[in-house]
Amino acid sequence: MTAKVTLSFTDETIEEARRFAKREGLSLSAWMDQAAREKALREVFTAHAAAVGRAGLDLESAALADAREVGMVNDLFSDGRPRAA
Repeated sequence: MTAKVTLSFTDETIEEARRFAKREGLSLSAWMDQAAREKALREVFTAHAAAVGRAGLDLESAALADAREVGMVNDLFSDGRPRAA
């Protein structure tokens, strides 16, 4: 579903948006829709990352620790010899 709205932009913003839309083979409306959607998603992801940070979660370290544990279990089941890296 598409809604028609009236928006105001600076002349510079419209010129740049038109140039990018043309380069990508999109209408100005389609390009602006895509740009707004991408900005909204960035806001959501940024808020999520901030919440994870405030919670003190270090997901990358946890994932690396999990990978090391999987490697140790694999080593135990391969005649006790460590696997080649």
